[in-house]
Amino acid sequence: MTQTLPSAAVLGARAFAALDGLNRFTDEPGKLTRLYLSPAHRQAAEWTRGAMEVAGLSAFIDAAGSVQGRREGPTPGLPAVMIGSHIDTVKDGGRFDGNLGVVAGVLVAQALRDAGIALPFALEVIAFGDEETVRFPTSLSTSSALVGRYDPAWLDSRDSDGVVLRDALVAFGGDPAGIAALARKPDSIRAYLEVHIEQGPVLETENEAVGIVTAINAQKRARVRVTGEAGHAGTVPMRLRRDALAAAAEMALALEAIAAGHEQAVGTVGVFQPDPGATNVVPGAVDFTIDFRSPHNATLAEMDRQIGECFGEIAARRGVALSITPYSQDEATPMAEPLQAALAAGIARTGSNLGARRLPSGAGHDAMAMAKLCPSAMLFVRCEKGVSHSPLENMTEADAGIAIRVLLETVLELARQEA
Repeated sequence: MTQTLPSAAVLGARAFAALDGLNRFTDEPGKLTRLYLSPAHRQAAEWTRGAMEVAGLSAFIDAAGSVQGRREGPTPGLPAVMIGSHIDTVKDGGRFDGNLGVVAGVLVAQALRDAGIALPFALEVIAFGDEETVRFPTSLSTSSALVGRYDPAWLDSRDSDGVVLRDALVAFGGDPAGIAALARKPDSIRAYLEVHIEQGPVLETENEAVGIVTAINAQKRARVRVTGEAGHAGTVPMRLRRDALAAAAEMALALEAIAAGHEQAVGTVGVFQPDPGATNVVPGAVDFTIDFRSPHNATLAEMDRQIGECFGEIAARRGVALSITPYSQDEATPMAEPLQAALAAGIARTGSNLGARRLPSGAGHDAMAMAKLCPSAMLFVRCEKGVSHSPLENMTEADAGIAIRVLLETVLELARQEA
């Protein structure tokens, strides 16, 4: 069955060529910034739809801004094996995060079509548009739309420029009223598979090209506002200050200590904005974000308790007001064991020198949402030094090819099981 399929080397070359095409679309010249519903996102979505059609899929851009492609099985309407990832990026991000998984799905569809291989199920490829949660305070909104868990309140949220998501979606060409209809029935998707760079150093350290994800860590994000009292930097004595920035800085360090106190947990302050932000003014307020994660739901809950208690103590001691507003939370999400086994079979058929290393994901992915709808699994790919969310993000063409060949073999393994 597999003799006419392209080699890993060919698939890697095709992947890098496709990534060069996709990553031309950016909101910031000289950087790769492609935020949800931006002009660059629309251009990338159009490019992806075209690539899907070239690969033999019927494709369209849906009401929420995702690109969906489908190849029917022997009879129309059969449940599908879906391959997906995302095409939005962080600001000044890397070339492979999300994009690799979408290109992998397209290339698998193309390889099967070119080889004349008929599957006993439908094949779908999807490019989600809002995985990074950079522009709007959402949480995997486009994949949540497929799961039937889209929060209507997201439509009224605003970005840092005050643009309402609902308005941005309409300008993009989407349809807020059509999002509810995107929800899939649980039996419509047989499996969801996602290829993604590891975004960590484990595979490189262990000299493994790919690894099978066992679970995705629990995580919570919140916005924190500390309100003190602005004053002249030269005239307000230190003992009389209610410095919001100093209090917020102590909270950031407290988060670091709390995370360090729990095995495999992490905590991050990613945004820190003082007000008024002038050299000669004691900051009167600070807005910042917190992001904390753990492989265990109970640990995340304990961290949440400690953060509230510690931040509250700092605020009281420094005489500042405090508000903590959570905006996303996800429980730890195990990946489906049968699909992990199918990935292991795909790895074995791809190369005898490949291991089937199992590892958890510290980063969130669309597979977290999709696991609420159908069996889901992820294949991690080695990336250089584990660097991601950065223009320094890098991987080899050879590893990309290996991952796509594993994905292809996994789809064929699922076809064998079906037969």
